[in-house]
Amino acid sequence: MHGEARIEIDDHLDDGGALAHMADDVRRGLTASPKRLPSKYFYDERGSELFERITELPEYYLTRIERGLLERHAPAILRHGGARELVELGAGSATKTRLLLDAGRDEGSLRRYVPLEVSREIAEVSAREIAGHYPDLSVHVVVGDFEGHMDEVPGGDRRLVAFLGSTIGNFPREQAVEFLSEAKLLLRDGGHLLLGADLVKDRSSLEAAYNDSRGITAEFNRNILQVVNHHLEADFDPEKFEHIARYNPELQRIESSLRSTEEQTVRLGDIDLEVRFERDELLHTEVSCKYTRDSLSRLLCDAGYELERWFADDSNSFALALAAPVSEVTKPATGRTLRRDVPQRDPRPRYGSGIRP
Repeated sequence: MHGEARIEIDDHLDDGGALAHMADDVRRGLTASPKRLPSKYFYDERGSELFERITELPEYYLTRIERGLLERHAPAILRHGGARELVELGAGSATKTRLLLDAGRDEGSLRRYVPLEVSREIAEVSAREIAGHYPDLSVHVVVGDFEGHMDEVPGGDRRLVAFLGSTIGNFPREQAVEFLSEAKLLLRDGGHLLLGADLVKDRSSLEAAYNDSRGITAEFNRNILQVVNHHLEADFDPEKFEHIARYNPELQRIESSLRSTEEQTVRLGDIDLEVRFERDELLHTEVSCKYTRDSLSRLLCDAGYELERWFADDSNSFALALAAPVSEVTKPATGRTLRRDVPQRDPRPRYGSGIRP
């Protein structure tokens, strides 16, 4: 079958609706105390370019180690559940995903790839490349984000749902539990969840990954201001904000901010808003939570999953966690949770995609 004939694309993004939602997010964030901007707005074309450069930096170990884990363990991951479908949340260009697709091809079980991606352009290019490279695989693209389109993913059984890149770290714990609980919608007919998770380690290594010597991460962080400028007719001057990324050992997370270098007022024409910044005031842009095996297992348990397999690198810097949904029923005699794949509630997710670890 010709590659193009095996591609379906469902586009659920409405440009006007997305802009209105962004306006609400930005107004709410800039009028909060402390001020904040959602990290999903890092990613215009320039932001995506900068992030690709970040993944190649010597300080930024996450992408290299995750790729190495996938190269080593993808066959075991695919064999574990005998997945017929691979669903990927925030697929992007699907570079690392191809290691899972290779393993699925070799195992002979994988029949369909379903990426959920916010950029139609990126999704279309990736879909054509994948359909051409894997002749027995159909590709069903869902153009949308985590905020309102997870329930648009078509039904299927024996799935592997991949959420890679340690993107789960961008959710504070309570929101991460809710997000993962809602993701069980995709596994109501059986299957497994594959999470990439960055692990707790020494402070210097963590902070170096978010404060690279070439300043690319700083440029990436400030790019969120350019995105707001472009879409909401704002007049942020990125040069008047300094990149800050520090490890919070109590909460075990990197906290990224932009610090105003002077007193200034920013105007956002499209939403008729003026925002005053004091000198040294922080504008919060991102959290990147770090995990241990125990803390991630508890997170999964609270979201209704059981951790089944754990793949970490030799230095215990990064891990892939393979989990399955569990029922809400427990055995009275033992209190142990009975493992079985079950249908879950079907709410509309409330959190955005396009965020980096």
